[in-house]
Amino acid sequence: MDTESLKAFLAVTKHRSFSEAGEELHITQPAVSKRIAALEESLRHALFNRLGRDVTLTEAGENLLPLAEQILRDMRETERRIRELSGEISGTLKVATSHHIGLHHLPPVLHAFTSAHPHVNLQFEFLDSEQAHERIARGECELAVVTLAPKLVPPLRGEVIWADPLVFVGAPKHVLAQQAHITLHELGNYPAILPDLNTFTGRLVKERFDREGIKLQLNMTTNYLETIKMMVSVGLGWSVLPKSMVDNHISEIPVADIGLQRNLGVVTHGKRTLGNAAAAFFDVIRNSVL
Repeated sequence: MDTESLKAFLAVTKHRSFSEAGEELHITQPAVSKRIAALEESLRHALFNRLGRDVTLTEAGENLLPLAEQILRDMRETERRIRELSGEISGTLKVATSHHIGLHHLPPVLHAFTSAHPHVNLQFEFLDSEQAHERIARGECELAVVTLAPKLVPPLRGEVIWADPLVFVGAPKHVLAQQAHITLHELGNYPAILPDLNTFTGRLVKERFDREGIKLQLNMTTNYLETIKMMVSVGLGWSVLPKSMVDNHISEIPVADIGLQRNLGVVTHGKRTLGNAAAAFFDVIRNSVL
């Protein structure tokens, strides 16, 4: 087995298409087919079922998938460690982050990092925080800058970088925003627009209402905070958003004695040593709040 054949195998598995795999790898479809055929011949097993345009893994392909991913990860890690013996900060750095953090917290970090380390190829993947935690656990990226899980399960490690106070919000003309004081029970009488209740932020809100025995009236859910802000601003419901997002388009709803806060920070794998580029990026993030 050679690495190029394994890369072709993973690309076809990902896209369920030989032509789209070729586009990802910047090679022709026949070249992809040739690599897969060579891999199948060396293993003496078919790896894909080809039924018209539908491409699915065979049992042999299912067994190869996690092994191929691990082989390529180990090779990348080995190459990185050898390359970085000189202390050079270069190469590709994969970072997982959320849209909110990418928009509101990372711009100055990126400016400082790219200015100091122009030879690093930064690759960002925008994910829900829960997905980013899983990517780190599987070793698919070195660090994630996301909402931290309330309880991090080893081997994951987290470091808080930004405290992110949350507030109840509504449209400026929403009846709730016109009151001097609102209780959670009163909020429960109006439709809400929240992140999915399975997300860290959604669970934080739901647990607070569950504690009071209040049922939420969910009008809709979406994990994009900017979208929630837009829907709140036109009066479709109330929500809970970072205090930093409050402006003249939305108003804070005065709910007393409800201190909601999430922590934003960096998640890493406790059994993996950060490469030079990842360690430098982490340092820039830490220094951004000093």
